[in-house]
Amino acid sequence: MSEAEFQSFDDVDQRAATPARVAALRAELARRALTGFIVPRADRFQNEYLPASDERLAWLTGFTGSAGMAIVLADRAVIFVDGRYTLQVRDQVDENIFTCAHLIDTPPETWIEANLGSGAQLGYDPWLHTSEGIEKLAKACAAAGALLVPTEPNPVDAIWSDRPAPPLGPVRLHDLSFAGEDAAAKLGRIRAEIVKLKADALVVSNPQNVAWTFNIRGADVPHAPLPLAFAIVPKEGPPALYVDPRKLAAPVREALQALVDLRDPAQFAADLAARGGAGETMRLDQATAADALAKIITQAGGKPQRGADPIAMMKAVKNETEIAGARAAHVRDGAAMARFLAWLDRTAPKGDLTEIDTVAALESFRRETGALKDISFPTIAGAGPDGAIVHYRVTHSTNRRIAPGELFLVDSGGQYEDGTTDITRTVAVGKPSAEMRARFTRVLKGHIAIATATFPDGTTGAQIDSFARQALWAVGLDFDHGTGHGVGSYLSVHEGPAGISKRGTVALKRGMILSNEPGYYKTDAYGIRIENLVLVIEAAPVEGAEKPLNAFETLTLAPIDRRLIEPGLMTTEEVRWLDAYHARVFEVIGPKVDRPTRAWLKTATRGVRAKRTRA
Repeated sequence: MSEAEFQSFDDVDQRAATPARVAALRAELARRALTGFIVPRADRFQNEYLPASDERLAWLTGFTGSAGMAIVLADRAVIFVDGRYTLQVRDQVDENIFTCAHLIDTPPETWIEANLGSGAQLGYDPWLHTSEGIEKLAKACAAAGALLVPTEPNPVDAIWSDRPAPPLGPVRLHDLSFAGEDAAAKLGRIRAEIVKLKADALVVSNPQNVAWTFNIRGADVPHAPLPLAFAIVPKEGPPALYVDPRKLAAPVREALQALVDLRDPAQFAADLAARGGAGETMRLDQATAADALAKIITQAGGKPQRGADPIAMMKAVKNETEIAGARAAHVRDGAAMARFLAWLDRTAPKGDLTEIDTVAALESFRRETGALKDISFPTIAGAGPDGAIVHYRVTHSTNRRIAPGELFLVDSGGQYEDGTTDITRTVAVGKPSAEMRARFTRVLKGHIAIATATFPDGTTGAQIDSFARQALWAVGLDFDHGTGHGVGSYLSVHEGPAGISKRGTVALKRGMILSNEPGYYKTDAYGIRIENLVLVIEAAPVEGAEKPLNAFETLTLAPIDRRLIEPGLMTTEEVRWLDAYHARVFEVIGPKVDRPTRAWLKTATRGVRAKRTRA
């Protein structure tokens, strides 16, 4: 197998550099008369994946996870992460300098109240926080008798001498054959929403929304085809797109100029201030708009209107072209996965495979489709205890051989022009233990409960999240992450505003694509996760129904390891679903793969014969 092209396995260990960097930051804060400073993992757009030039938290602390925040005071420092990263953070961060705290159980506001003294001044970069986030932090500071102070330029940037240059990825046009709706029509819908909101203009601060609106894609961040750009869409007149001109080839520039006013990003703040000075009401996305934007508009005399960006919901509800593209992408991706799983089944029992070998092989199978543009996130490939680390990323120093008797968890996805994929499979290498089979089956029961759910129009993700947990809860088990997230159409693999989680308060609408990924993780032993992507569709008619009903269509097509199933724990209906799913996998994917893979797939998708059924 060839080497991985879209991801590396380099060790990222910053602990040796951490003491000097934290000392330099403290000296810079003293020079600015600040008691401390907040360092979030964020850029100006609140992206999940950041360009190297914005990885301030990783540079300062060594922590490379996708969510976190540090607070550095003169005599102490803390780093906050969520449940996905409680193991990773301790492996990466110097605990002699940073105390590790749980982002949910002990949030930054709680820590601030307990650790800031009266009269303290805690600095923050207003471009890296939302206004809602800052209000919570400011309230905590006030409770401690301290003050939250905006400070520019960012003090981390002042000491980061070898900071990478900002990205200049080329902007590309996203063809109508993939987008399904031209930009002019989208802008018409957006303007109608702006009028409903009684606003004069919408500030588009989420690059995913910028890309969707103007049917463009970029290359500024890893694994998501995003251009880092802002836009302003007024209720009347042409929108303004703030994008570095060096990213625009002549044909792209000409196509965009027919639709928008192309502006240099350096003009963005001044244009906001000018609109504010004219007394305009400007809609800001409460999820991604930097606190700096609200301040610019307010100080100029305008009215920032915080709320949901209406583009987010439009983008989340895929049109027929995008849905057809997603189905095609999943067939292509499913064939690559089948080839990989067959190869893994032949090779892993020999005991020679490493985690890195599997990541490189899987990416190679996807590249051989001829359609892969990128992976949709760094592949998670965890053998044995590494599988218990929810967002594990293998490096040369952590790389393990996959041993017989272990479980192997692989979570991966591809970016194709017609769709974005995300799939997790847990595979038995050798003979699994009875405990592994029982817990895998309980995770599978939760997966099937989501896949087969029928729910009224207007149901939120929070209302069905518990479906995935019932079989685990029954024996005192659970998992510390959401059951599902939205997925973009050749955009981010993690897309709002809807999700299936305890915090998923947005109604699930037909046309949305989400993940269905319950799991179970036994620390230092193994991890289990089963993930398919699902499409919200109209449910089959139900006699006597008084409300419109929705259901899920499973898009992902790849076998679920039958060797890990304990049939006695499954109901007849669950076995029937699994057998029908596997029959569909073989019917659709079988003709797309080579003869040896097809033979393997036929065995892997055989029906499950229940010994007995139990609720």
